[in-house]
Amino acid sequence: MIPEHIQNRKGARSLKDLNPEVIKYLNKGLIETKNLMEWLATDQLALLKLVLHNLGKRHWHTDFEVAVNAQKKPTANSNTKVIGETLGVLTSDMSIYKTLKTHTSDLVRCWACWAESTHHDSVTDLIKTMQPYAADTHFGVREVVIFASKERMIEDLDTAIDILSKWTSNEDENIRRFAIESLRPVGVWTKKIPAFQESPERGLPLLEPLKSDASKYVRDSVGNWLNDASKSRPDWVKSICSRWEKESKTKETDYIIKKGLRTIEKKK
Repeated sequence: MIPEHIQNRKGARSLKDLNPEVIKYLNKGLIETKNLMEWLATDQLALLKLVLHNLGKRHWHTDFEVAVNAQKKPTANSNTKVIGETLGVLTSDMSIYKTLKTHTSDLVRCWACWAESTHHDSVTDLIKTMQPYAADTHFGVREVVIFASKERMIEDLDTAIDILSKWTSNEDENIRRFAIESLRPVGVWTKKIPAFQESPERGLPLLEPLKSDASKYVRDSVGNWLNDASKSRPDWVKSICSRWEKESKTKETDYIIKKGLRTIEKKK
């Protein structure tokens, strides 16, 4: 049983404020991280050792250590990626992935996401495999799945748009949000999409169905997508926002328009 004060904790604002007891639970994979500080504080190799022990794969640990230590500038994000990709090299056993993708620890689920992403050559198969991770209840996993799939989707953008446009009607707000956030023209810490920077109209099959979405989580992504596009095609973004303002007289659409035009408004 996890103590109530651990379960109901608030994420520490800085590393020095972290409760050592919380870190112990994180390193054992018994709880999820609450925020970035807890993510950064988790010893991923220590957690991995326990996970491998439970899988009966302790002999794999050296491979992971070598891969992690070979990095010139390791970070929490790069460690997650390296561990995941190394796992992808070591196994394609779906029973292992099934165990990892339902693990209590969000970090373990992130490793599984990276690992599974390495086993699919086609964008169609990749996106289908990534959907459960896009729907994950933890914000960290939902960000990692973008890192694990965006560059591959850019390589076959038309196929990605076609598949994700169908996700815009999904009842899960996390799935709808992924359809937009994963293909933002600029995004945050991810590769830019020149095709959308030059011709953002290609993204309309993703944007149009969500222009008055009930979820703020989704609306933020739609607004940010438009704001990204406004940096290279302000004319187009102003045109779309003007049309939406006439076609969709809702507070949800107004919210998206305001967010989408914020960079343009600052330049006035």
